[in-house]
Amino acid sequence: VHIEGQEEAPLGYLCMQEPAGDPVEEFAAAADKMKRKAKAQGTVVVSEIKELVDATPEELALIPSPGSGLVGDLTPPRDFNLMFSTQVGALEGSSSEAFLRPETAQGIFVNFKNVREVARAKVPFGIAQIGKAFRNEITPRNFIFRSREFEQMEIEYFIAPGDDVWPVEHQKWLEGMREWLLSIGLRENLMEYEVHADDKLAHYARACTDVTFRFPFGQQELLGVAARGNFDLTQHQEASGKSLEYFDEANKEKYLPHVIEPSCGVDRLFLALLVSAYAEDEVGGEKRTFLRFSPAIAPIKVAVFPLVKNNEEVMAKAREIFGKLQRRYNVAFDTAGAIGRRYRRMDEAGTPFCVTVDFDTLEDDAVTVRDRDSTEQVRMPIAELYNHLGQAIDGF
Repeated sequence: VHIEGQEEAPLGYLCMQEPAGDPVEEFAAAADKMKRKAKAQGTVVVSEIKELVDATPEELALIPSPGSGLVGDLTPPRDFNLMFSTQVGALEGSSSEAFLRPETAQGIFVNFKNVREVARAKVPFGIAQIGKAFRNEITPRNFIFRSREFEQMEIEYFIAPGDDVWPVEHQKWLEGMREWLLSIGLRENLMEYEVHADDKLAHYARACTDVTFRFPFGQQELLGVAARGNFDLTQHQEASGKSLEYFDEANKEKYLPHVIEPSCGVDRLFLALLVSAYAEDEVGGEKRTFLRFSPAIAPIKVAVFPLVKNNEEVMAKAREIFGKLQRRYNVAFDTAGAIGRRYRRMDEAGTPFCVTVDFDTLEDDAVTVRDRDSTEQVRMPIAELYNHLGQAIDGF
């Protein structure tokens, strides 16, 4: 950090842990604070922002610790084991050491040949998997965004080799994943793309683009789509001594398929859905807080309310509707409190539809269906109710 025009006399160095927001803005704010503390005049300039591992030994000696603030308090960067190790069997020893998987992908590559032959699959085709992964994160933080045990879902989509093939497929999957995220309820204005620069790619990757999301703690990675080449199948083939090559009957050639890999953490996605769904408005002069979940994603699809609970006929009709809906959806049945309070409870849970059974239902066999987002109420025959909900929730 230096004053503009005074590069030869820097004010000092700044160091911070992973920024919660925009690193440029956070460093600019910290540099301004450093200027005021030094009682310097002029425009403050942050000359360069880089990773601590890229600092020279001379620079490291001048960088203050983000924890203590003391200069020279930092040790040189050291390798950190991101995998959890354990022992398999009754006796300990190096021969029984095993590691918890840090990703789900390798199980797919190991079973590539079996799946392809049994399913009689032809390239291009994909294998999907969801399951637990474990990473020895240094700083788990931000609720469920970063944890040491998490649920991960990945697709390995196998394609033909060739520089004219993978860029097209990579873009298709990137667009497809974006459309999928929007379809389940993520807000487009909170999503951005981050294309990995060549010098930041994994050694095996040809390209990688992340879909990032603006969480309350900053813009962070949500989902990645990587072009992994044929690195993984090559490694498994060499280690096992078994050919994993695919014979392309159309072109009469053998090759190791290349891979496009969309990968997403379920926990992060759940958090992004909550952030996207949270909404506030005003109904009848009162502030309302609710979750605007897509009907397909909402944990409770429908709530059934008998208007009163001391009338056997109204209760019986409400339970009949509840029983039929319960065969298809997760449905709530609520009899406690005024109908307005029941609506608010379901709004907070993100339930998209409420069905009210009243005294008129006993006469006209119709119910009141209330929409969560608009709060509009429509009178509807029970015979049409199930098709109406099916179209709104399932799309058919």
